[in-house]
Parts: sequence; C-alpha cells; structure tokens
Amino acid sequence: MTNQSATTDRVRVDGKFFRAGRERFHVKGVTYGPFPPDSDGHALPDPARVRTDFSLMRELGANTVRLYHPPPRWLLDLASEHGLRLIVDMPVHKHATFLSLGNDWRAERKRVREAVRTCAGHPALFAVCVTNEVPADVARWSGAVNICARVDALIDVAKHEDPDCLCTFANFPSTEYLQPRHIDFLSFNIFLHHRRPFADYLARLQMHSGHRPLLLTEIGVDAMREGETAQAETLGWQIESAFRAGLAGVTVFSFTDEWHTGGMNIEDWAFGLTTRERQPKPSFHAVQDAFRQAPYYPQPDCPRISVVVASHNGAKTLKGCLESLEKLNHPDYEVLLVDDGSTDATPQIMESFEWVRYLPQRHQGLSVARNTGIAAATGELVAFLDADCRADRDWLYYLAGDLLAGSEAGMGGPNLLPPDDSPVAAAVQVSPGVPTHVMLTDREAEHIPGCNMIFRKSALTAVGCFDPVFQRAGDDVDVCWRLHQSGFRIGFSPSAFVWHHRRSTVGAYLDQQAGYGQAEALLLRKHPEYFNTLGGGRWRGRIYATTGAAGVGSGAPIYHGVFATGDFQMIYAVPGGMSLLFCTSLEFHFLSTLPLAILASLWPVLWPLPVASLLVSISVAGLVAARSPLPHDKRRWWSRPLVAMLYLLQPVIRGWARYRGRLGHQGQRPPPHAVGPLPRLDGGQVQMCYWKQGQLDRVAFLQALLGRLEVAGWTCKPDSGWNHYDVEILGSRWGRAQISTVHEPLAQGESLLHVRLRSVWSLASFILFWGGIAGALLLVGFGAGRNPWTWMALLGLPLLGWMLEHENRTLLRHLTAFLDKTGAELGLQRVPPLR
Repeated sequence: MTNQSATTDRVRVDGKFFRAGRERFHVKGVTYGPFPPDSDGHALPDPARVRTDFSLMRELGANTVRLYHPPPRWLLDLASEHGLRLIVDMPVHKHATFLSLGNDWRAERKRVREAVRTCAGHPALFAVCVTNEVPADVARWSGAVNICARVDALIDVAKHEDPDCLCTFANFPSTEYLQPRHIDFLSFNIFLHHRRPFADYLARLQMHSGHRPLLLTEIGVDAMREGETAQAETLGWQIESAFRAGLAGVTVFSFTDEWHTGGMNIEDWAFGLTTRERQPKPSFHAVQDAFRQAPYYPQPDCPRISVVVASHNGAKTLKGCLESLEKLNHPDYEVLLVDDGSTDATPQIMESFEWVRYLPQRHQGLSVARNTGIAAATGELVAFLDADCRADRDWLYYLAGDLLAGSEAGMGGPNLLPPDDSPVAAAVQVSPGVPTHVMLTDREAEHIPGCNMIFRKSALTAVGCFDPVFQRAGDDVDVCWRLHQSGFRIGFSPSAFVWHHRRSTVGAYLDQQAGYGQAEALLLRKHPEYFNTLGGGRWRGRIYATTGAAGVGSGAPIYHGVFATGDFQMIYAVPGGMSLLFCTSLEFHFLSTLPLAILASLWPVLWPLPVASLLVSISVAGLVAARSPLPHDKRRWWSRPLVAMLYLLQPVIRGWARYRGRLGHQGQRPPPHAVGPLPRLDGGQVQMCYWKQGQLDRVAFLQALLGRLEVAGWTCKPDSGWNHYDVEILGSRWGRAQISTVHEPLAQGESLLHVRLRSVWSLASFILFWGGIAGALLLVGFGAGRNPWTWMALLGLPLLGWMLEHENRTLLRHLTAFLDKTGAELGLQRVPPLR
C-alpha cells in the first residue's frame, strides 16, 4: 500500500486514517515558511525556489506540506504537479478573534471565507486548519466553551465554501482541554524530546481523538540548542513512535531554517531539516529514512492468528465481513466461521469462501460458538470479529502488534460506524448502549467490546474460555472480568478498528438493548461485586462512548497552571453526564414519575408534578440529543428527535429486562443435605466464635471460605473495599446474607475469630412487601375500604413479612452450618460467643 494516488482524488477520512482514492494516505509532512512576503503579499519565495523546494521534499519522501498562510493558486498547482498535498492555516488573528464579539469576529469569518474560496475544490488541498495554538491565557479568559464554539463556527464557514475539504484545529498541550465538535481529525503540536513521555502522551491523545484520526501537525528539534546529531536521532524515533502508535501521520517542523515572522527574519534557532541555503542536515537523512519505513515498521515475530467469526442468521452482512478478512496485512492467519444454527442463507454464502474453515453447529448461543472456534483454532492468538463487522486491512497489524509488544493477555480496538450505514444507524451510533471500551488508563482496558478483540489462547484456556450461560451478550464483559481477577491485563489498540454495522431500525435496537439487560442480570449473579444495589454497573474505568452524554454535566476540573502557564491539564478527567442521565432511567420513573402519577390520580390537583417529572426526562434526553455528534452526511430533520426518543426508551427497555432477569432468579442455595443438620437460631442475626491454638490469619480464612462457597454453588460478592461486610451471599430470590469477621488475639498465642451473619431482604422481597402495602393503601384511598377483601389483604401482609423473614432465617441456618463445617476443616473450634 502506497501513499501516492492520482492528484484528482481529494483526501478523505477513513476511520482512524485518511484515504485518497483507493489508497490509504499516511501523512508524511513538513512545514514550509512563512517567508518574507513578496510583492503580492504572499509569505512565499519566488515560484522557481518553491519548485526546487518541492522537488527536495519529494526526495525527502514527504507527501504533505503545511503552510501557515493561504497560498496563491499557482502554488496549489505546483504542489499537485509534485504529488504534494497542502494543509493550509487560515489567517485568523486568534488573540483578538476569541476575545471580541463584534465587527472583528465578522471580519475573521470573512477572511476565512475568502481564503477557503481561493483554494476550494483543488485536489492538492488536503485540509484547512482554522486556527493554530490558541494562547493559554486567551483560552482561560474566553472560556473553553466559547473557544470551541468559535472554532466550530469557523469550520462551518470553511465547509460552506468547500464541503469536501477536511477541517481541523491545531492544538497543543497548554490547551489540550479544547475539543471542538466539528473537526474532522485531531491535530496536535508536540515538542517532547524524551521517548517515554512522548509515547505516553501519544497514547493519551489517542484516547482524546476517539474515533477520529490523530495527526501531529508539528514535531521538531532545535539543532542550534540540541545539536544536529540529537536533532536527527530525536526526529527518527519520534516519527517511528508516532506510526507505531497508529497515528494518521506526522508533520515535521520545519523544512528549512529560513523563517520570517513578526516582520523580521528569525536567526536564533535552527529547526529546519535543511539550512537556509537548502543544504540537507543529518536530520534530513534521518527523516528520509523514517519516512521510507513508515507506516509499517517491523514488528516482533508474530505467531499464527486464528480469526473466529461467530454467526447466527447473519447472512445480510456475512459476505462483506468475510471479504474484508481475505487480504489482511498480516503474514500468517486463518479464518474460522462458526455457524451457530443459522436458518438463513449462510450455508449458501459459505460456498463462495472455500478458504474459510466452516464450522456449523446447532444453535447454542454466542459463547458456545466462540468456544467452538477456540477449540478448533490452530493459532497461538485468537481474534474475534462479529459477522456484522468489516475489518480494516491493517486490523491485525495493529491489534496483534500491540498485544505482542507488551505483556497483556488480550487487546481490543474501536468499532466505527460504516460510511454506508443508514441515517437511522447513525442515530443509533450516538445513542446509549452501543458497544464501547472502558479504560483504566490510557493503555489498559477494563472492558473491550466482543466485536473486536484478540487474546492469547493460553490465557483464555486458563480462565475456562467463554461462559455458555451468556447466549446473546455479556460474554465479553464476563471474560474480561475473569481475566482481571486471574491477574491478567487487557490493552487497547486505538488504530485497530473495525467497521461495525449498527441496528438499522428502532425495533432491532431496542431488542438488542433488552438482550443487554438480560445479560446484565446474568453478570450480576456471577459478578455481584461489579454492581450496585439497583443492579447498575460499577465500572472502575472510564467509558469512552460516541454519544452526546460525554460532555453533559461534566465536572472535569482544568488545571490552567499558575498565571495560565501549565501544560497537560486534563489529568483529572471524569466521565460527564451520568448523574443527569439518571433522570431517564427506569429507577427514576419508578421512584418519581409513577408515584406522583398515582398520587395525582387520587388528588387531581397534583397532576403538574408527574408531568414535570416526565418533562425533566424529556429535557435531559433532548439536551443530550442536541449535543450528539451525528455525521454531517447522515443528518436528517428527524435525527435528533429520534436520538432523544432512544434516550428515553433505552433505559426503560434495558432496565426492565435487567430487573425481570433479577426477579426471575431462583437463587443457587445448595439443598439442606449438602451441609448437614441445621441449627436453631434466635433472632435475625447470628454471631459465632471460633477458637484456634496459635496464630489465625483472618484474610486467609475468608479466601478459603470464598473458595468453598463457590465450589458448593453459592453466589458470593466479596468486599470491594467500600462495604461494611466481608462477604455477601445471594442465597435465594428472597434474601441475602452478609458475613463480617474480626480477629481477637489471646494470651499464650491463642486466637479467636468472631463471625457475624446478618440477613438482608432482596430486591424482590422489598418490592413484594412494600408494593403490597402501597397497593392496599391505594385500595383504601380509592374507597375500597368497605370491601372485606381489602382488609384481608392488609391482614395478610404481616404473614407475608413473616414468610420472607422465615426464608432469610433458613438461609442463615444453612450458612451457620456451612461455616461450622468450613471452620472444622480449617482447624477451628466453635466456642460460645463472649458476652
């Protein structure tokens, strides 16, 4: 794959990279100028000098030139003649533009409009940079929101003149918190001269860039202060680090030492790859060698990879998926299609793909299908791709390369909206619940989506592969959590992307979300420590989603530095919008809207209250929809109303499926004979005491207890560090039990272990009992107090409470017997508790 293409092709965004025509376009650029202005006011040398410089740039291996002023048309033609693309900075006076609101701002818009009009439509025009490095004090003075709004407004002006032109904004570490919404790709100027901080900052910027390409628009070293040898060495590893990190390209500052700004020639620095007389420096040859190798630097020897595609009735997208896997940029891989009992045209489609290993089986669910693929895989690495995805050609190059470069057991990548998806799918893309990654750091992931992931086969085998209980979803979350619990790490490769088709109808999207809710109920039973009382997930990492909720209600502090002189300010970034989104949740409607509506049905004067509660939910959904980053070519008049509707419906549908799964859970309490005779209990709380001669390790006792509980079939939730108990046992549908322990050392080396058991009603018990009381009171309120059945229902509530308490007391008796048995096996002797 080369960087050259016909100059008639405009450069466009292609996932995390660029494309010109049919070829991937990796930016290998240099900055040029500004120079002393000529008679026409252009900050350029004469055309003969420009022609010579462009020829030398081609010898360098550059394909892109960044200009700091709009060029005349002849320079665009000359660039096209030499196969060069131009990134053009706009003539924006950023010190004034972002402070003024009157005529100066209108003049800035006019200058941008005229500058873009001069270049519009020319094939050599790669992108327009609407402004470069807004000073930190200006950004603090004007405010981040206002700055971003101004940048977006300038981009809208440029797009109006040239809709096909890419637009960006060149940022730098001093104002990294500025994140305009309309840019086509993220641009950063970075001058870090130490390899590890440079690589770490690139990983950070990849997280900021999200689903957009990341381009370094300036990197450079001053040879006058650092020395020519250091300049050459530093630029060499900077370019290599950038391309290995999966960036879309780099632009070196600068082509020549000649530079003119502020009305004078700059003589006290030497960032150029050539001297003022255009004599190449050592850095020229270092950059030339780096550009020659880029973008595909040699990687560690990679073992064979098995790509597993699990499909159930996925014929609609299966052909495109398999075609994308035919010519991946990797030397040794195989593709396995596990047909999980499809009843569509999947077998007929597979007749055209003889190079794919076809593994049909009866319908058993997603996890079983993936395990079938693992068992049949011949590779040391196993990658997973969904049938509704298309892999980028470099998918395995980055995914496996990043995995082998570190010690991780698995690696994930982003999944992007295909350009050919429908406007409805684009609305779904920015709605809640789409597959996304959760990051603990800029490199380590807590969760990676199942549609794009790779694992060492040995690590999957070590944790028992995928759990068959997850038939539609949740298998990826479960396996990630189990890998973490087993001491493995999972990474994330930002450039290893796949195109993932979203649901193309509202019904299909809501059905998917219902499946996710059912999976959450299963995950809660297996991993209760990752969920709160209401069943909501408690992620330790940061969720990266392409929704409008990312910036709503965000309270991320910005450290500007003393007198606005600081760098790298978003150290304390936090996910935004989560507190506001509670107003659209099922719990909000159950706790607020529904009770207010019931009260209003009794006292009509209260009807404004439930209406206001519902309007709060609608307002939050509308606010998030208004901020959602919908693709320009996918927007319709109904797009944002549709997104708002999905924000209202998705939490209810998914939440109801989750609660239905939880309420339908029968529990996993072992039968009574599994633990022997059950003791009699007094009260709803049990306190026991165990004696041991010698030292007693309380933590070791708890770990042994957890292991035995798991083997016996109990569902346990160990202390996460924030609980007031050591272990919680989900014993049945109606109750839970919490175990707390404390160690007491005695004389002569003896030890006592105090154990306290406490029963807690489950969510189902709480709803059943208090719902019964509320229902009875409503009957009385509606005038049904004369009906004897009403009072029978009221009198039956104490019986219901006694039955629930009896169930919990039985649970405590089982656990008491189990603890006695465990203590005896560990050499502990039961003694009466001290009073």
